[in-house]
Amino acid sequence: MKRSWSGRRAMTVERAVVALNREGEGVAEDATIIPGGLPGERFGAPPGQPLSRLTSSPERQPPVCPHFGVCGGCAAQHMSAALYGAWKQGLVVDALARRGLPAHVGALWRAPDAARRRAVLTAQRVGGRVLLGYHRRRSHDLVDVQSCPVLRPEIVAALPALRAAVSPLVQPGHPVQVHVLACDNGLDVALSVARRLTRAERSTAAEKALGLPGLVRLTLNGEELARLAAPRLVIDGVAVEPPPGAFVQAVAEAEREMAARVASALTGAKRAADLFCGLGAFTFPLARHMRVAAADSDASAVAALSAAARKGVRLKPVSAMRRDLFRAPFSAAELNAYDAVVFDPPRAGAAAQASQIAKSKASRVVAVSCNPETFARDAAILVAGGYRMGEVGPIDQFVYSTHVELVAAFER
Repeated sequence: MKRSWSGRRAMTVERAVVALNREGEGVAEDATIIPGGLPGERFGAPPGQPLSRLTSSPERQPPVCPHFGVCGGCAAQHMSAALYGAWKQGLVVDALARRGLPAHVGALWRAPDAARRRAVLTAQRVGGRVLLGYHRRRSHDLVDVQSCPVLRPEIVAALPALRAAVSPLVQPGHPVQVHVLACDNGLDVALSVARRLTRAERSTAAEKALGLPGLVRLTLNGEELARLAAPRLVIDGVAVEPPPGAFVQAVAEAEREMAARVASALTGAKRAADLFCGLGAFTFPLARHMRVAAADSDASAVAALSAAARKGVRLKPVSAMRRDLFRAPFSAAELNAYDAVVFDPPRAGAAAQASQIAKSKASRVVAVSCNPETFARDAAILVAGGYRMGEVGPIDQFVYSTHVELVAAFER
């Protein structure tokens, strides 16, 4: 920290940014957090005033979105590609190191821009206007999004019509959550409203939604209001109809990349357990070569996977079951029937399931995660149980955000 004096003898405090934290914020040498700061930059201000940037890093670049710095969705549009990649790799390296797991972390695979097919937006009435967008950084207030460089173009093009469609449902103090999924054949829109709606409101929303370009289905609190076609996602050649608001990997290209890594790591296996299977992002690629038992707590996702498997061609047998793998993980004895296991849990990780895998005889395991911290915890359990961890591959599915996915294979 440096103090300097102006002609008016007012002290100016200067701070130099020396690192980035997990949120992509600058950290000064005295541990002061400087949002938007990059390593090597200096910030300063008179006492009681917010810090302003005095010098700029050569790693700084102009953001690609006019909402950057206000919208809470992106944290790293101001970083060069090199700095950005090193920061995201570092999130994985640091998480593993904290668990005593030095590992080779591979190069960051980055999803294309304008590729995110899934968005969760909020509609809120403020005065006489309805805002539709994302929350401001560290706030419950909304940024009214007119464009978004990470979303698929068809979602961005639909934002004005989507805002008009939900406006009749939005009352002061009663926001509407809007799930939009760009399926392979159009937009699937799922609305969630906490208050009780009148028949007229529901009818108006359905009528206005018909003006959405490319709409295939509209649901409200799980009830279908409009269907122009069955929404369809094709996973490794298998057509799946996603349930309303279902979890889907945000970027199709990232899903295919992760599935390819999972399948490659399990080449030659005969029977696999796909745990936290969702709609079958890994189930169907694996079922091209081996029998697969899939499990997930989401009953609607399991039903959709099962229906798709029955219609799939050139698949090995697929069985799917609803099971809460947090409360009732596959036991080691059950897992002994499989020579391969893949698990892709939510952000909370899967400590209980990892403990059972560690006690099993499964020769190969692949862990997929959206949270380096809980991945490192679960990986440490597997390593303590006698598995050797291979290269950890970071997958940048949510570009410009603080999130990073990863895939790693384990062998006995």
